[in-house]
Amino acid sequence: MKCTEVEINEMYLQEDLSTNILLRWSKLLEYDFFRLYSQHLILYAPPSASIRESTVSKLPRFRKNIYTREMIDFIMELIEKQEKTKRQITDEYRIPYTTLCKWVAKNNK
Repeated sequence: MKCTEVEINEMYLQEDLSTNILLRWSKLLEYDFFRLYSQHLILYAPPSASIRESTVSKLPRFRKNIYTREMIDFIMELIEKQEKTKRQITDEYRIPYTTLCKWVAKNNK
């Protein structure tokens, strides 16, 4: 990083860092700090607008699993500790109820 110890300590105290510095820290510590941000965006994103049929491309659409293992574990922990009900989780995080039930079923095995 070519920094002194004082400069590194100042980085810890800063409220925000540039993405360039954060990328260096991610590589140095072998930890993806950007994943935290992207997971937060996924959990708290506003509902997407419906896509009109006329604007849909002719290319095939593939479903993506947008829920990472960490997110599923976090939500399962909320249910196990009874901090939130299934209905509260589906309302707050906009996760489909059937998806949540499948997670609970897999987790209880």
